[in-house]
Amino acid sequence: MTRVHNRRARARGGELDDCLRACAVHSGKLVGSIDRRRVELAEQLRKLLVVWGTTATTAAAPAPAGGATALLKRAVKGAAAPASAGIGNELLDALLAVANKALECGYDDELNLALVISDTVLAQRKNSRAGWRLRARLLEALGDETEALEAYEKYLSLTDDDGFGVRNRIAGLRLAGEKERELFALLGRQVPRAAEFTRRPATEVWAEGLAAHAVGDWAEAEPRLVGALLTLAAEEAPVTDRQDLLSQYLDLRTAVPGVDLPALTDALALYAEQRRSRMRGPVADPTVGGVQWISLGEFRNLITGKSICLIANSGRVGTSSMGAEIDSYDLVVRFNSYKIDPKHTGSRTDIHATIHKHGFNWDQQVTTRLVFGGISGDWKHSLRNRLVPGAQTYLGDESLRWPLRNIGKLGADAWSGIPTTGFNMLWLLDFLDVSPRLDLIGFDFYESGAYRVPEAMKLAITSVHEYTSEKEWVMQRAQSVTDMRISLR
Repeated sequence: MTRVHNRRARARGGELDDCLRACAVHSGKLVGSIDRRRVELAEQLRKLLVVWGTTATTAAAPAPAGGATALLKRAVKGAAAPASAGIGNELLDALLAVANKALECGYDDELNLALVISDTVLAQRKNSRAGWRLRARLLEALGDETEALEAYEKYLSLTDDDGFGVRNRIAGLRLAGEKERELFALLGRQVPRAAEFTRRPATEVWAEGLAAHAVGDWAEAEPRLVGALLTLAAEEAPVTDRQDLLSQYLDLRTAVPGVDLPALTDALALYAEQRRSRMRGPVADPTVGGVQWISLGEFRNLITGKSICLIANSGRVGTSSMGAEIDSYDLVVRFNSYKIDPKHTGSRTDIHATIHKHGFNWDQQVTTRLVFGGISGDWKHSLRNRLVPGAQTYLGDESLRWPLRNIGKLGADAWSGIPTTGFNMLWLLDFLDVSPRLDLIGFDFYESGAYRVPEAMKLAITSVHEYTSEKEWVMQRAQSVTDMRISLR
């Protein structure tokens, strides 16, 4: 039950050379893996090695022939170029990409690697927002909520924006901790004999409890099981350990013949509340501010006969001086982490289309918010976590969740890439075909770089989207094209 703490102790570090060498060694371990998450991690490690090799070439000597494989061999032998000069932005981004993929893997070896990277990034960049957020997520995954909360608080102290919903995450973890403490106190009152078993190792007492249960002696089993739980709580064992054993205990208790149902209900209610709080944070308004859900047909009625412009989050828009012209359209559509500068971007947002995974601009007042997502359960979870009551009048329902796939019926065989938010929105408007004017402003498919709220500027332009295919689709339907405007109607 102390496995996580031991793992963390082994992972402490901070030297950039050692960290890069650990990444190179780990890259070799992943050769031949068929686990999708590890394959994706291997690709990020390969990119990191290339960046490292480029840095080494600039700082010292030419990179060896053979690309990443040669870099790996040189790194394992300890012959890599020294990284003592510090960590540049490109190398920092590559390291963070590796750590995030390692965290997604969730296996012990990968979590160890993520910890090494986290230690190194924060040793080199003490005020790295991305570094502190990575640290917090990692500590949370390892069950150390106390330090995770401190890391989340540090992250918030370094930024004015909260596009990742960190404040809500903090509130959820704090509320969960309070409810968990209430639950342990309740169990202590419900099973007074448990106190007899809190002076011995929790693992030993838990095993005795399971043995007693196996022979049908619940009267002796329960005090030992609860005693072990109370010991874990007193020792501040990792949350993952406490939650695993809590779940097992309540499962066993539920199956006991003649169980005291009111007492069990009280315990289950607290358990459920602390679990919900950890998963989604506090929900102040379960009705989501009386928002009006709209279906595909209702959305069609809202836009029929109106001129529409879609505003790209591109550098070109940020210097366009087209603000007044943009605001002259009947409906202005913006995406994800859009940034407002009235002179260039216009000031109005009528429709905010966003992917469910990001929390940027959900608090901005709009008439209609369409949230896109490929997996229904994840989409619903994000709506409950991120939606701000009162920030929208209309909200797209499940019929508008994933337009290209669900309405257009275009599967991966017909459209292999994951459609972008902008393309889902454009495809939907083109499909409905009820707008006399449909213009794209500043869409250059990131040729001029990104123009977003500051917190989102570090987000990578992901490779999972088919930007080339999307551009081809747009240009095939374009009625006129200028530097700033593509008109489809």
